[in-house]
Amino acid sequence: MSPLFERIFRSAINTNRTIVLPEGDDDRVIAAANRAMALGIAKIVLLRSKYAQTECVPDPALTIVDPATDSRIDHYAKFLSELRKHKGLTQQESVQAVKNPLVFSALMVKSGQADGYVAGANNPTANVLRPAVQIVGMTERAKLVSSFFIMEHQLPHQTIQGIMLYADCAMVINPNPEELADIAIATAQHARKLFEIEPVVALLSFSTAGSADHPLIDKVRKAANIMISKMPDLPLLPEVQFDAAIVPDILARKAPDMTAIGPANVLIFPDLQSANIGYKIAERIGGVTATGPILQGLSKPVNDLSRGCSTDDILRLIAITALQCDISG
Repeated sequence: MSPLFERIFRSAINTNRTIVLPEGDDDRVIAAANRAMALGIAKIVLLRSKYAQTECVPDPALTIVDPATDSRIDHYAKFLSELRKHKGLTQQESVQAVKNPLVFSALMVKSGQADGYVAGANNPTANVLRPAVQIVGMTERAKLVSSFFIMEHQLPHQTIQGIMLYADCAMVINPNPEELADIAIATAQHARKLFEIEPVVALLSFSTAGSADHPLIDKVRKAANIMISKMPDLPLLPEVQFDAAIVPDILARKAPDMTAIGPANVLIFPDLQSANIGYKIAERIGGVTATGPILQGLSKPVNDLSRGCSTDDILRLIAITALQCDISG
């Protein structure tokens, strides 16, 4: 286990949070729930059909709930009807919706019976995110739900050592300047509050400090100006190429007047396409350990797994979700 996650696990043990895992029919999820309970990372509620056929046996200490037969169905249905009355949701439709484990999880979190949930082992991101946004809701200041990946550089050949955050690699396809600035600010806040690293943010581009002109670069420049107006004390490398962002000598040659000093540890890509490609190149060719996506902007933590996730991936995301409970946005 990396030093980062040794610290995260130790911190999570002290939070005493309750995390829901709505995909309790999956052996990977059950194994992660068992380990989370054994390590004391969180109290786990496992949503699981009583007819489930799985090889992995849930720990007897786990709280196991079947959303299709739970005694709270009618109560949650009324709660959901009230939350979604502007959409004309009927009581009968609400009852059926509540039996969906993802909806049930969101209602547990919204009602305060759990602190967060982790899903996605068997569901696409859209299915995980929909009840999170509609039921859990966003923070007052958030305008969108975005995400970041934790990228751990631990191998000798890697130019950067330690932790970097990449955003947004999973959620916002083509952010406008205001959205790009919001993604950068939220990710910087997570760097400081969740991982205890002082953020140095780079807004990545194919231009460094005016070396080229194009509407795509204009978006990045406008985002930088918004960030400077909102958080003037945040170390920022506005409009930089990737090499300048991570190699101080290159930054000094390309942008000698830039006030912030690299290397950056929060990399903000201009769109989802470049971000998703970038993190996967780093992971698959560079050997960087990637964890995520970790969602930000929701009023309570919800996190999305890859459908190819391992038990270790789920366990790490449980711990992060427990820690996110103390971070708004």
